[in-house]
Amino acid sequence: MSRAVEESNRRMLRARDAMDRTYAQPLDIPTLARIALVSEAHFIRTFRATFGESPHRYLQRRRVERAMFLLRETDRSVTDICLDVGFGSLGTFSRTFRHIVGETPSAYRKRAAVHAVPTCFAMTWTRPSSFGEATVREPD
Repeated sequence: MSRAVEESNRRMLRARDAMDRTYAQPLDIPTLARIALVSEAHFIRTFRATFGESPHRYLQRRRVERAMFLLRETDRSVTDICLDVGFGSLGTFSRTFRHIVGETPSAYRKRAAVHAVPTCFAMTWTRPSSFGEATVREPD
């Protein structure tokens, strides 16, 4: 791997790490591009090439992953969870959640019982697909 590619990957990782840390805060492309030290258009193209999805899609998926955890582990309202993970509207949250997970947040909460399994398995099992297709897996 060339030095230029390594540096580009490092910059994209820096931006992705910022998204992971501050997923609940408003993030925009200009801010993320500044973190990666590239132009906005270059950031979007390079992020997609590096991680296989757009920065917006990655951030939405990250927020939904956190919402899934909160829906499973707490009894807080869907609206509170929606706002806590960074969505500004319950409608957008519900539509995005359904698109990624394959069911509404309320239906997910009803179905997602906590089982005593190794954390690595639970994380793999509950992680939404990054390819935009909702896949609902039935337990064996």
